[in-house]
Amino acid sequence: MKKRITIFWLFLLAGVQFTTAKPNFIVLFTDDQGYQDVGCYGALKIKTPHLDQMAAEGMRFSDFYVGSNICSPSRAAILTGRHPARHGMTKVFWPNQNDGLDPSEITIAEVLKEAGYRTAYIGKWHLGHKDRYLPVSQGFDSYFGIPYSNDMYMDSEMAVAEDLVLRNGKTMKDLRSANKKSSKNQVPLMRDTKVVEWPVRQVTLTRRYTEEALKVIAHNEDEPFFVFLSYAMPHVPLFASEEFRGKSAGGLYGDTIEEIDWSVGQILKALKVKNLDQNTLVIFTSDNGPWLSKGKKGGQALPLRGGKFSTYDGGQRVPCIAWRPGTVPAASVFGEVVSSLDFLPTFAAQANAPLPQDRALDGYDITNILQGRDGARSPYVDGFLYHARPPKIGDAAPAIRLGDWKYREGNAPELYNLAKDIGEKNNLVNTHPEKAVELKARLDEMMERIQK
Repeated sequence: MKKRITIFWLFLLAGVQFTTAKPNFIVLFTDDQGYQDVGCYGALKIKTPHLDQMAAEGMRFSDFYVGSNICSPSRAAILTGRHPARHGMTKVFWPNQNDGLDPSEITIAEVLKEAGYRTAYIGKWHLGHKDRYLPVSQGFDSYFGIPYSNDMYMDSEMAVAEDLVLRNGKTMKDLRSANKKSSKNQVPLMRDTKVVEWPVRQVTLTRRYTEEALKVIAHNEDEPFFVFLSYAMPHVPLFASEEFRGKSAGGLYGDTIEEIDWSVGQILKALKVKNLDQNTLVIFTSDNGPWLSKGKKGGQALPLRGGKFSTYDGGQRVPCIAWRPGTVPAASVFGEVVSSLDFLPTFAAQANAPLPQDRALDGYDITNILQGRDGARSPYVDGFLYHARPPKIGDAAPAIRLGDWKYREGNAPELYNLAKDIGEKNNLVNTHPEKAVELKARLDEMMERIQK
């Protein structure tokens, strides 16, 4: 017994922490935010001091990719760890449609619930707004947010709460006759499966989502939790609260991101105050690249080429910052390919939760990368497959990245060395034909393997 006590105190003196607590997980997910739209990624006019501090205290990824260049498939990919093609998902969902993410898919929330986690989804969902597709049917204990993009409209058949708040002079008759023409940009706010406000005041969304996240944190100090906070912005139409509107040199687009940055700061501060920071992994990223055709209302992906809808890197290579003081090494940068597909297997490994064994996953456990272990490398040794949606030409062409090399089919084959040409300007298909042949073979094999 004396020997065991001595060893115990030696470990304490060495700074080893004894804890059996499972880590908490928070994903902060923006909508249509470009690669350059964060200070530490080179933003020139948008100030993001809290995100920059998050990167200073954690890890910034320079080559982080999401599973698709459009919204719904990207969200399905992050929640299931599976490529959108496995879901047969190549489009976004609309209020007049009755489909969504197949309930047979297994989400991060379902994996973590089995391990004893409290799960909450806050914000934009966009994986089906009918009851069987909503977050509370996909592993989340609670849901508070808008069910699809903020530029959509009201589905007149949605269930409403008894305490429904109608705004802008709207009546129940207006709600039950709402359609795309009469309610464009007038979207509902939901609590679990019912509409609690219509049309939601979008200027309040970022703040209200933040407040909801802070409540979940406050109410779950003694049990592990998983929070997925999906901001409505900077997807158009753009909204910022009075406190932030007109304050950014980046215009209204910058206002929305600077308010999101404030939100990130509030969440990190709450974790520190409650001494949960060292046991909570927080990841900030975007669902896809910027909506470039919106001009000043869109964002920037520079120095990358392309944006939303594109399989050039600007469509799927987005900012990503990971933060967990004492675990994720401070002021670190990882410069190889990782993906939002990796979240599910990574969270499961850290929560000691079993992965689904009846289906293929496309992501990897990147805990060794997040912990800054020596020799940690990208797990994508067979290549990273970009989302290809019909038509399979032009900006939406199938593409694959392997190491520094990227191949796109396009109207004509394209080959780039991203280490030397991050902007995908110099097509090397004629100077390195053997590399093009190699990557095309891998692309064809991967697409055939994962197509539903």
